[in-house]
Amino acid sequence: MTNQELQILKNKYDIIGNDPALNRALEVAVSVAPTDISVLVTGESGVGKENIPRIIHQNSPRKRGKYFAINCGAIPEGTVDSELFGHEKGSFTGAAEMRRGYFEEADGGTLFLDEIAELPMATQAKLLRVLQSGEFIRVGSSKVLKSDVRVIAATNVDLLNAVSRGKFRADLYFRLNSVVIQMPALRERPADINLLFRKFASDFSAKYGMAKVSLTEDASIMLRKYRWPGNIRQLKNIAEAVSALESSKIAPGADKCIVDADILSRYIPKEEPNLLPATVQQQDKFEAGEREAIIRTIFQLRQDVDYLKGIIEGAGLGMRPQVPVALPELPEEASEWTKPQSAYNVDPEDQDPEEQMLEEPQPEQLSMKKASLELVEKALQKHGGNRKAAAKELGISERTVYRKLDQIKKKK
Repeated sequence: MTNQELQILKNKYDIIGNDPALNRALEVAVSVAPTDISVLVTGESGVGKENIPRIIHQNSPRKRGKYFAINCGAIPEGTVDSELFGHEKGSFTGAAEMRRGYFEEADGGTLFLDEIAELPMATQAKLLRVLQSGEFIRVGSSKVLKSDVRVIAATNVDLLNAVSRGKFRADLYFRLNSVVIQMPALRERPADINLLFRKFASDFSAKYGMAKVSLTEDASIMLRKYRWPGNIRQLKNIAEAVSALESSKIAPGADKCIVDADILSRYIPKEEPNLLPATVQQQDKFEAGEREAIIRTIFQLRQDVDYLKGIIEGAGLGMRPQVPVALPELPEEASEWTKPQSAYNVDPEDQDPEEQMLEEPQPEQLSMKKASLELVEKALQKHGGNRKAAAKELGISERTVYRKLDQIKKKK
């Protein structure tokens, strides 16, 4: 498409912006419009995904047919099959008459399924059948019906990840994503943010006869720096709120309302904290040391069990297991009590009498029993004596924490 053709398309569908990623999405939509190839529109909520299926439909041979946009996430799970495929009279409580579904109504046209990841798995199987053969069955019927409908799907989630978690059918995913159109997030197109704000503020002031809002340079910079988790939808809401509330404060008859960064900051939400899970490197050394000690204790117990089994079976009395278990490497900064210990470093009180004869325990080595007690004690100190929190931290039951606590008290 030429730049002129692209601009005509934007004007027709009221699309603002010159970002290359946005232009690419529009060009792909126009290119696939004459065909019936499956299209999957992806992008965060509020980026304007609904524009793409309208462009495809109105530039396709089906433009004289019906166009339906359906939000799959807004349909109750119990009625989604009825909405999409229709139902027969008396097929369920409240079905007072036969009803044609969207696939039947949109025959010869286009169906836009937004938030397709929200469809139940059973409905996904029926949708796959329609996409492959055009066949479907109304709820409560056994008669197979056919429909010639182009389906365009959209989602704001990672469908491939949903497939790996068993939340979305793999065959439906590969059937839908013949062509993927990615709509960029607003934060990825900073040069368009001020253009969009001016457009929304201008439209609002013209509609309600209010003074037009104009941003200062520092306010414009603030707009570009904000991450816009709600994307274009959030920007429009803020532009309208600023226009409505700030225009009412100026003198009657004024045609312009100047908004600076201080005023704008009252309308922009505070940045949300980073809720991503912390990496091991971001945790303090004490927590990392605890985790390493727990892992090491598990490996030690495993080796001890193998050794004792050898003694019981009479094969290898006094010998260590021949197959060593690899222990994980500890970070250099780990505290001394988490450094590698002998795989058979067991407290003399807990050792088998036969094992005591074979090997004398070394006093300087830390026993597993003592290490486990220290772990519990440190966890309790960290959580201010909260036994439930300490148990969760160590990955053990509260009952085990109580028992270890009794042992600690006896030692003291």
